[in-house]
Amino acid sequence: MEQEKLNWLVHTPAPNLTASENFYSRLGFSKLEASSNIWQSDACVVELNPDNFARAGIKLFASNWAETVEKIESLTTIYPITGGYLCFSPSGTAVYLIEVEQSFPVSNNTSLLGKYAGLSLESTNLEASTLFWEALDFKMKYGSPDQGWLSFVHSESLGVSIMKPLTCPHLFFNPSLTYFNGKENLAIIEKIRATGLPIAQEVTAFNSENIVDNIILRDPGGYGFFIFND
Repeated sequence: MEQEKLNWLVHTPAPNLTASENFYSRLGFSKLEASSNIWQSDACVVELNPDNFARAGIKLFASNWAETVEKIESLTTIYPITGGYLCFSPSGTAVYLIEVEQSFPVSNNTSLLGKYAGLSLESTNLEASTLFWEALDFKMKYGSPDQGWLSFVHSESLGVSIMKPLTCPHLFFNPSLTYFNGKENLAIIEKIRATGLPIAQEVTAFNSENIVDNIILRDPGGYGFFIFND
């Protein structure tokens, strides 16, 4: 069976590259190549960008984005950059459209974070978010604007979940990566604590016993991590 390939990656600023590398290394991510700033675990690939102009978001790769740019230029401002384009979703998340055929194999390496579930965003305009992500060839899988949440999947297995404001009773960093671990989450939280990495928030809002059964992390560049049981 041919190994699954990903033509996207998570893009996070790394104002202090050493601190960012330490963060991902301690969580169990592995560097893709010794000379690169790309780290990977399972189906999640992360680029640490030390450039001062780096913005938190995602990179999508294709040989040509001209047709897509025509679709989204009425929805957002398009910024030409070296090798492609930069735009921002209605939630303010950076989306880099890079004009090069590039893909990354799904890694056998597993991080301490558990089961990767995709990107989470908060948006004040779910209708505009729907138009934006569908123009990028994402397909709605669950939810609707009337329900206050949306879930999209890209053809290359990149999931994006979008909630309206004040849906989630915890800190919300745009964007964030989500990990859903079910009953294993308490054990995973203890493993994360053992790394000594700072926890941005201990979440007890989802149970009546004041148990910390979910936590939120944040990497040195500002990307959030939701380590949740469901």
